[in-house]
Amino acid sequence: MAKNYVRQIMTGKEMDLALSRIAAEIIEAHQDLGDTVLVGIRRRGVPLAEKLVKKIEKLSGKRLPLGVLDITFYRDDLSMVDNQPVVEGSHLDFDVAGKSVLLVDDVLFTGRTTRAALDNLVDYGRPRKVELVVLIDRGHRELPIQADYVGKYVETAVNEVVEVRVSAVDEEEAVYLSTRELIGKRISAEQ
Repeated sequence: MAKNYVRQIMTGKEMDLALSRIAAEIIEAHQDLGDTVLVGIRRRGVPLAEKLVKKIEKLSGKRLPLGVLDITFYRDDLSMVDNQPVVEGSHLDFDVAGKSVLLVDDVLFTGRTTRAALDNLVDYGRPRKVELVVLIDRGHRELPIQADYVGKYVETAVNEVVEVRVSAVDEEEAVYLSTRELIGKRISAEQ
């Protein structure tokens, strides 16, 4: 599988260590976790948020509520992404009004995914505060959005792609740097 990537950025162990550090930072910043919830952005933000819930519970003894956002219809580039997008739905079994929301995603790039997630989130209520948690911040922002908790900063070229792979979706844990051309070749080979 590695031949389809320019280089590996993180191993599964490094991802786990980064998430452990982020969990400790969250606990330190949130003295009282009673009004704090985690919301994962579909797809890979959800399994990362699930891991954070477990790590925070292990360190603090408190299990935080976990929600899922599907931002498909909130994207400003939907027509450029897919003619028939797959919608899996959002699931928030709690009220976000007045809560401190930790929004979890895999990669922060232009900021457009985060903007779409914020638009979706406020449809569920008005949070007291929203903080962004990402495994990878690769720069190249198009909107004034910054992460509050970052696993790793990675310098990339605009034409490169950071691909986070999680076992729940991809059957492996790793982060790779690739190009659109290599990803296209891999997808063609898999079909």
